[in-house]
Amino acid sequence: MKLCFLDAKTLGPDIDLAPLRRLGELQVYETTAPDQVVERLRDAEAAIVNKTALTAEIMAAAPGLRMVALCSTGVNVVDLDYCRTKGIAVANVAGYSTQTVAQHTFAMLFYLMEGLGVYDRYVKSGAYAQSDIFTHFGPPVRELSGRRWGIIGLGAIGGRVAQIAEAFGARVEYFSASGKNRSDRYPRAGLEELLAGSDVVSIHTALTPVTRGLIGARELGLMKPSAYLLNLGRGGIVDEKALAAALDGGKLAGAGLDVLETEPIRPDNPLLGVKEPERLLITPHIAWASVEARKRLTAEVAANIAAFQAGQRRGRVD
Repeated sequence: MKLCFLDAKTLGPDIDLAPLRRLGELQVYETTAPDQVVERLRDAEAAIVNKTALTAEIMAAAPGLRMVALCSTGVNVVDLDYCRTKGIAVANVAGYSTQTVAQHTFAMLFYLMEGLGVYDRYVKSGAYAQSDIFTHFGPPVRELSGRRWGIIGLGAIGGRVAQIAEAFGARVEYFSASGKNRSDRYPRAGLEELLAGSDVVSIHTALTPVTRGLIGARELGLMKPSAYLLNLGRGGIVDEKALAAALDGGKLAGAGLDVLETEPIRPDNPLLGVKEPERLLITPHIAWASVEARKRLTAEVAANIAAFQAGQRRGRVD
């Protein structure tokens, strides 16, 4: 089978692609520009993609294409209607990053809640060496125990975050934008109620027409000035201009973002000009990307292709 991986760089240089090479004749491209996709897929039977868009026009120029193997849970980069019409199988992966995204959620929160960047710089600046006492009181360090944690999107990742938050002594409630999430363990709340009552709000939901712009100026205004907002779902759920204004206006204690509306970040993004940058932590969409998660992802993609070759439906998107 002729396999074409269009954006292998998105899995990282340390990931072994041997599981994919064993499945057929694999052509690997680090990245693929939009105007290069047609030529590279011309003879392919299976396209392996992460973020490279496959439109109907592009796939129509690849007459031998029989499968699209996604290196992601989201399927928005593929024209699914066209694939259904032409009988092209599409398979995604799910669950490979649950542990690492949950871990990153707490890493971001504790960095902000404990002022770790400020304290690290204090020591390394030499100021601590000149102190007349053994400690230093800068940004107040708060405990998570006893606080209310609101989760937007109680899927696999949101559910894992809830479990860990409980272990730290937090009280968890959730909001379901789709209305599909159900839990007998945690109370469900409306969005306004959740925002107004939570000390920490973390986002773990998909970007849909319902969730796009879900958290704007009005919603941020409902939150406590002492609260923290974490977005590990998708960029576009939080209005970045409104968030920058909220941080500058002292309406939030801090915010952590692993996802942005445009990635990589645009140089003119208002978040880059926040007056107190220590109250904002931005990471470059790495919450999913532990070594272990990327190895699981590669193995899952290979398993999806092998299942397709065997006439099975593993990982298939209908």
